[in-house]
Amino acid sequence: MGGGQENRPPPPQYQGGWNSREAPVMKKGATNRTVFNPVVADETQHTKQLSAVPSKPSAGNLRSPICSIMGDASSGKTMLLHCIRGSNVQQGHEACSFTHYPAQEIRGRSLLVIDAPCHQSFKRSGLCDIAILVVDIMHGIQQQTIDSLDLLKRTNTDFIIVLNKVDRICAWQTCRNAPIREALMQQYASAKYEFRRRVVKIVSQFRMLGVNAQLYYENNTMGETFSIVPTSAISGEGITDMLFLLFGWTQKTMIEKLTYSEDVQCTVLEVKVIEGYGTTIDVVLAQGVLRRGDQIVVSGMKGPIVTTIRALLTPHPMEELCIKGSFMHHKEIKAVMGVKITAQGLEHAIAGASLYLVKPDDDLEYVKQVAMEDVESVLSRIEGSGEGVCVEAPRLLKKL
Repeated sequence: MGGGQENRPPPPQYQGGWNSREAPVMKKGATNRTVFNPVVADETQHTKQLSAVPSKPSAGNLRSPICSIMGDASSGKTMLLHCIRGSNVQQGHEACSFTHYPAQEIRGRSLLVIDAPCHQSFKRSGLCDIAILVVDIMHGIQQQTIDSLDLLKRTNTDFIIVLNKVDRICAWQTCRNAPIREALMQQYASAKYEFRRRVVKIVSQFRMLGVNAQLYYENNTMGETFSIVPTSAISGEGITDMLFLLFGWTQKTMIEKLTYSEDVQCTVLEVKVIEGYGTTIDVVLAQGVLRRGDQIVVSGMKGPIVTTIRALLTPHPMEELCIKGSFMHHKEIKAVMGVKITAQGLEHAIAGASLYLVKPDDDLEYVKQVAMEDVESVLSRIEGSGEGVCVEAPRLLKKL
């Protein structure tokens, strides 16, 4: 078998770039939340410009990548995040959460991870820069894996494949937090054979779905073949390989997309009632800066919501925003960050819509009009005839 049986290999290296498949480009009016004023015949009738007119990106200033982790419900997605942060809050986990991993925790590189693969913000706004598709190596591709793969194809989102739970392989010898090739070198021949057999089976399953995939350290055609990283969320094998590939991929292929800009780009993920704060919205700030006291416009079911930010709240570093506990208060927040915003009148805010910053010289009526375009585009696809059932739940389990 290839990948580390004979001589001790060097540390994992990112091989080449994704030459034949360009990184996703943010489309104006869809993923890019920069707003332009309409063209008018008489410029004197519309002199005020919206503040979100694109400014020149700061040269050499890259923001953190925004990553979504997705896959089957039992594949161990949340445990992978807990392994990175070194915590165990599985019992308090909710269906939608995002965690900011500070630069000091990941060797000088920061990362924002969203554990909400089927959220409307991912489907409609192309919020994420990259995704991690998690597959249980013991069970292979499941129906939710196929659904996630279809979603990634529709949104044209780049991704890496993680084969989790290698520690479940028979006779696997734990090598805590070791790179996967070093861990494989320590295994018995029977464990190596079982590992290779399962990898080949899953690669064949992906091929039947039209996806070429290969172990990342054997992948010499990264522009055409997706990389597979074996991991264990329990003992930590392969986690360093996953992060190395994740950062190497984004920095090599998404420099323009990850260039920081002062133009505010913000998406609402969740609308929640929090004791002591009232109705709040959880947002992902992808570009720009939000400050306490800023006037914002959010799409609502009863029309655009114009309000003022009362507080900007974030969880403590390496903690999920959805976990109940104390929050850190900020006067301002710079991208990239997951933020909980408290303000008046957020009861009817719509998850998945954009949040727009209003500056003193902006045309408020025009901003409100643009904010409601998301809602109108969604409602136009819904048929209002007949009777139906609405189900709301944090997570739908297989047994249900």
